[in-house]
Amino acid sequence: MSETTSEKHGFQAEIQQLLDLVVHSLYTDREIFLRELVSNASDAMEKLRHIEATEKDVHDPGLPLEVTITADKEAGTLTIEDHGIGMTREELVENLGTIAHSGTKAFLQAMKDSGGSPADMIGQFGVGFYSAFMVADEVKVYTRSWRQDGEGLVWTSDGRTGYEIEPAEGVARGSKIVLKLKDDQREYAEDYRVKHLVETYSNFVGFPVMVDGKRVNEVEALWLKNKSEISEEEYKAFYQFQAKAFDEPQYRLHFAADAPIAINALLFVPSENIERMGMSKLDPGVALYCKKVLIDPEPKGLLPEWLRFMKGVIDSADLPLNISRESMQDSALVRKIGQVIVKRIIKMFDKEATGDPEKWQAFYKKFDRFFKEGIATDFANKEALAKLLRFESSMTEAGKLTRFADYLTRAKDGQDTIYYIVGSNRDQIEASPYLEGFRKRGLEVIYFTDAVDEYVVDSLGEFEGKKLVSVAKAGVELEDAELEGESLSEEETKALCEFLKAEFGDRVTKVEAGKRLVDSPVVALTPEDAMTPQMRAMMKAMDENFSDEVKVELEINPRHEIIRALSKAKDGNPETAKLVAGQLLDNALMAAGLLEDARETVKRMNALMAKALG
Repeated sequence: MSETTSEKHGFQAEIQQLLDLVVHSLYTDREIFLRELVSNASDAMEKLRHIEATEKDVHDPGLPLEVTITADKEAGTLTIEDHGIGMTREELVENLGTIAHSGTKAFLQAMKDSGGSPADMIGQFGVGFYSAFMVADEVKVYTRSWRQDGEGLVWTSDGRTGYEIEPAEGVARGSKIVLKLKDDQREYAEDYRVKHLVETYSNFVGFPVMVDGKRVNEVEALWLKNKSEISEEEYKAFYQFQAKAFDEPQYRLHFAADAPIAINALLFVPSENIERMGMSKLDPGVALYCKKVLIDPEPKGLLPEWLRFMKGVIDSADLPLNISRESMQDSALVRKIGQVIVKRIIKMFDKEATGDPEKWQAFYKKFDRFFKEGIATDFANKEALAKLLRFESSMTEAGKLTRFADYLTRAKDGQDTIYYIVGSNRDQIEASPYLEGFRKRGLEVIYFTDAVDEYVVDSLGEFEGKKLVSVAKAGVELEDAELEGESLSEEETKALCEFLKAEFGDRVTKVEAGKRLVDSPVVALTPEDAMTPQMRAMMKAMDENFSDEVKVELEINPRHEIIRALSKAKDGNPETAKLVAGQLLDNALMAAGLLEDARETVKRMNALMAKALG
């Protein structure tokens, strides 16, 4: 077919589906159409900047890079024009008529899966152009490609029956979209209405947006300006625009560096964690620029996965403009930029946490999972991240958080261990027998109560050279302490331990007296390499066939009245002694979260009650 002829096309089925959805479902969100068309124009000019850095043969190189919007109240039209890369005949078909580049299938599937608002998602999938049909009966796209051999074309559609592509005279490089507004949408042919929409949705577009010959978007690239020149309101507005957010940023990091790499960064921390609210996993939220030219709005691999909640812009003049998204992840320079940014972010968090602990505690309770994920996955930064962790302990009030650095200031002289315990909640932990000996000796124990904390502790291992040790594990050595009450003799203790080991058989690896217990008769200790009950429960929830039989060590308290009575009963009343011994073991397993079948426990308890009642 000759390139000078007119072509008529029907829309692909998916495009028709999308148009029906957009036109009929977005009654309350119609005004977003202008945001999408201005954003597309900006993208086209960003691409032209990129091309001009690598190509010499660009048509009409002197045209201004700005978005021009013209409202004609009498004619009922609205025109949005840019001098970006424009489109060829083939690109018009690909971008505006078929599935090839529009992401329409992904958009439709996402809408089906989420049941969410199309207004929130339409730009994300690159299908924003079709929002024009929410307000227009007819859309014309005049366009000419940036290539020297490009031709002037006009794409025309009513959004229902298909579209037509024809040659057009006098078309400049770029795209000019003319909307013939519906009768009930003619408000968008009013200058004041258009200006309001640009100020609301497109104030931080990186190119001038002209309405009626005057620039409307006043604020340019904030990340390149001096901090002293930017107001808090401007920072907030930029965050809300760039992050498509409605909350206020909790923290902000704005800096410039020349060495080892030239970087200008403006980064924000949201005040709300939408993942915590049950939303899907966040995509990277920090855009990468080179000298104000957008390289990638969502660069994967620039920052580690755990920092996906961050929003903002990183601009590096050292990046080559022709770097592709595909090669970016393999770029040593991009990795270096990421390393510098991560260290700056962690340093900023540490400063904020120290400067205003209460604000940090409120923030940390919402975002703690990201920092814990970082410790488990970001080996290079796990020690620095450990300083940001907060937790309750045996020396804090309920609800009050402390940190490793504070723990170490309260540690005993010569203490080379940081003690911790994993449990469901504070009440459950403090009711367990594991803390007794540590409380008696004034040793602080950290309470880890989050489901992921065990991964964090395993990944961390130590803090500032002090090993992290669970008080529920065997092998913990405690100093002697003055304990109240009469104790069994060494000979009586040994005999009772032998009786109990014989009675329990393979259910326990050993029975011995220890130094941990003060008020409880016995405690079950797991091997150092054994999973905690919380981990075992998680594994079982994921795999119903999961089996991990844990053999425990049983530690007895030779001062406890039950243990002293049991020592006598094993010879004088062996039947009762066996029932009590079995109950003590089950009680210890129950306290450890390791008793999975309590049927025998209940039967034994009934037998003991019957004996007690004669």
